[in-house]
Amino acid sequence: MDDCRPVEEALGDGLTLRCAADEDDLERVAALNGAIHGRDDEALTLHLFRYYPGCDLRDLIFVEERRRRGRPGRVVSSLCLIPWTLRYGMVSLPVGEMGLVGTLEEYRQRGLIRAQVRHFNRRLDERGCLISAIQGIPYFYRQFGYEYALPLEAAVQLELRDVPPAGQGDFVFRLATEDDLPTLLRLYNEAVASLSISAQREESTWRYLLRHSAGASTECERWLISDPHGEPVGYVGVARYPVFGQEMLSVSEGSRLGHAAALDTLRFLKGLASERDKVALRLNLPEDCALNAVARALGGHDQGAYAWQIRFPAPAALLQALVPLLEQRLACSSFTGLTRDIRISLYRETLLLRFEDGRLTRVANLGFTGPEEVHLPPQQLVQLVLGHRTFEELRWAYPDVRAAGDVRALVDVLFPRARAFLYSTY
Repeated sequence: MDDCRPVEEALGDGLTLRCAADEDDLERVAALNGAIHGRDDEALTLHLFRYYPGCDLRDLIFVEERRRRGRPGRVVSSLCLIPWTLRYGMVSLPVGEMGLVGTLEEYRQRGLIRAQVRHFNRRLDERGCLISAIQGIPYFYRQFGYEYALPLEAAVQLELRDVPPAGQGDFVFRLATEDDLPTLLRLYNEAVASLSISAQREESTWRYLLRHSAGASTECERWLISDPHGEPVGYVGVARYPVFGQEMLSVSEGSRLGHAAALDTLRFLKGLASERDKVALRLNLPEDCALNAVARALGGHDQGAYAWQIRFPAPAALLQALVPLLEQRLACSSFTGLTRDIRISLYRETLLLRFEDGRLTRVANLGFTGPEEVHLPPQQLVQLVLGHRTFEELRWAYPDVRAAGDVRALVDVLFPRARAFLYSTY
């Protein structure tokens, strides 16, 4: 059950860890985020904790200096939990994203983030989050058990000179409004249907995006694309702010499009880029979407990708939630009707998967025990389960990844490579 008691933990040196309790706390933390990350992240903090569905002030964690004369002390460090839902096949998984992490320079190297992460982890448990994710700086979050496991900021760069001149203009582009919400919801769901893993957007999520993103670092223009008869055929999202300071027009969303519509969309985007003094297009989209395919055919080149960093707070609970997906994969394989136990060692604990007549009837954490048929370092379990790396790729990179006998083939069936991409929900 969610604990409603106020959080207050003395950290020494006159510092106290708290979670936000009121609008004043929210504004003080937002001001800190503005000072560290920029005014657009100050706006994002305010928007999230005022309007984003599911956000709770108790998920806004911060460290402040000692209060003086009854007045609040200065906020010196903060992070927060942003709730959203990940769709994996037919399964919906609650996510707690760690976001807006920052500490004033003079307070760094004091373990303040570590102290806040301990409370963040308690909030994950209270909220029932099965996945924790962060779009974080390189390496730092490994110390908290995170591993790179889902694509993030996958970029194809297309120079404006490589986009053909405008043709007859068969397609019409206009900014979407809240009246277009049903159409956007349908187009988005169609776009992510071919992905194994995607971010789930409900109607309430779309209302937030259309009403409350102005001024935030995640602000995005959504252009509705209609055919000559006025029928919507897709949409494209253009990020309001350049990514990592790059002087390119950043395309952060794209629905399914036919070839002609995709080509016309790139022409339209070229026009926007020219108007805004951008030198190129940057497409941050699923690898095999139509816009990427046409851009590559025109001479676009891949700029590589970063990745979401992921942690499973309770691996057995996560696998239990995935039972329908794992049973479906088993039924479509040569292992249909399987009856046997599989033990997966994470070296500090062992997970049991019990199959009976093709049904996964028990998932349990057996603690530190043996013998086991599969061995994985715990952070590599994240990559395997989310299909970011195959078992063979993990075995090649990590000598402590092992599987005995015919279990290897079963692991490949249960955990194949997944097509994944996460559009922001805020």
